[in-house]
Amino acid sequence: MKQSSKRRVFGVALAAAVGFGSLALSTSANAEAKTVNVQLLNVSDWHGQLDPVNNVGGAAVLSTYFKNERATNPNTITFTAGDAVGATPPLSGFFQDEPAIRAMRLMGFDVDGLGNHNWDAGNARMQTLIDIAREDDGVEAGTPFEYLGANLKNLKGNLKHVAPYEIFSFDGVKVGVVSVTNPEAPNLVFPGNFGTITITDPVVAANNARAELNKKGVKALVLIGHMGVTGFDAQGNAVGPLIDLANGVSGYDVIAGDHTDVQYQGTIKGALVYENRSKGVTYGDVDLTIDKKTGKVITKSLAFKTPSNAGITPDPAIVSLLAPLRIELAAAFDTEIGTASDRFPRGGNVERSGEVAIGNLIADSMRVTYGTQLALTNGGGIRSSLPSAYVPLAPTVQRGIPPYDLVIGDVFTVLPFGNQVVTASITGAQLWTMLENGVSAINPATCNGADGRFPQISGFRFTFACNLPVGSRVQAVALNDGTPIPNSAASTYTFATNDFIANGGDFYPRLPGAVSRDLMANVLLEHIEGIGALTPTLDGRITKLTAV
Repeated sequence: MKQSSKRRVFGVALAAAVGFGSLALSTSANAEAKTVNVQLLNVSDWHGQLDPVNNVGGAAVLSTYFKNERATNPNTITFTAGDAVGATPPLSGFFQDEPAIRAMRLMGFDVDGLGNHNWDAGNARMQTLIDIAREDDGVEAGTPFEYLGANLKNLKGNLKHVAPYEIFSFDGVKVGVVSVTNPEAPNLVFPGNFGTITITDPVVAANNARAELNKKGVKALVLIGHMGVTGFDAQGNAVGPLIDLANGVSGYDVIAGDHTDVQYQGTIKGALVYENRSKGVTYGDVDLTIDKKTGKVITKSLAFKTPSNAGITPDPAIVSLLAPLRIELAAAFDTEIGTASDRFPRGGNVERSGEVAIGNLIADSMRVTYGTQLALTNGGGIRSSLPSAYVPLAPTVQRGIPPYDLVIGDVFTVLPFGNQVVTASITGAQLWTMLENGVSAINPATCNGADGRFPQISGFRFTFACNLPVGSRVQAVALNDGTPIPNSAASTYTFATNDFIANGGDFYPRLPGAVSRDLMANVLLEHIEGIGALTPTLDGRITKLTAV
């Protein structure tokens, strides 16, 4: 594994060229000191959010913040822990996510991990993006960066240029960055997208990587994992894969999480453990003080920062990168299709914990379009509120106050995956099994969750109890008219869902013989056009009981 001193020198030289720092001054100052200060900047689950979210973040603004941070300390590692691509808004997704990667180069990223959404379009697409990230094609294109994955088996023949870790050198002090992928990732994307890659135990892989780095003289260690906090127990302690990872590994100074859109910080076994909110609405700024003689971290601190757009000049290089893409996108996506009397909320995992208006709208569109009795889609497939963060160029589109104008781009921001609706005949027993899977990741203490399998439904209602054991939580299921749907193979129903679920995604049982229909986005688009004026509505389709 090569050290990254050349890449880091290049990054500092670039900062100096634009007036943010001087490599000579930094090296001279550090030579007289007994310690080295290293800065870690990162976002979580960025998902190619090139535009701001409610006047926060966006690639061009984040880039300015990062450059200003590096001006105070050029000894900086900028990273994210996976899902920087996949499930992206149209400004990136319409162009196969190449804009997100090119923006990350201009933002000065050094490394990225691999999360489940990196495989949304399979290995071939991901390899193209890895190659773009690594291109050494001049300062004007930004800084090349590397992809890391310490717990990926069978990379040969699937993906090239993915390493378990990266070593950075600052004034003679080495810092190792290790990345691990969430073990359930293959079940969260369309079956087969991983090829023959398998995910090994992240704790074992991280501990093995730490041992290798120690042998190479690396004592300051950062672990980035595409794993997050999923909730809090009755005592207020964080729970979830990130916490399990931190408790399982040893020897790391900083452990940065991802994946669940939960802001968290804590200390576990001496490590600073944290996670940002998703899409760049917050970023982490970690300051490390490292002893030059021992190479060990002496102090560490974290600040969560909100990159407000107010008073910030966006990075002109990123503005220029995106300008022609916006024009091309507007021609396809700025057509108005209806209005919304209020916002259909999504985010903060509400769509992964209970009934939401956007889930009702999507599930209704599937059921109504194909005339089925029932419909179900996974909350994790819903990627935006309505109206979305899509930015139309057309000046006539009303976004500031309700009623909000809706455009084609909103629909493809809400449903970016290209999933198809499928229809099938299912039994009552199959439906109960699907619902049990859908609520299985709900936290019994809080009755909330962050898992994408949670069901959004149409044509029926169901009640579940959060506190009961997984597999026995569903208490009642009935059609809208109150007719019970028994947990029995004797009753059958017409059913609409998406091809991801039908093929076993999100741990749902497969539905052999399902008939493929149109794209979900097209179905939702035509449904909105048919209604015209939308009002977000909840009607009690899903009832959560905290205890029974």
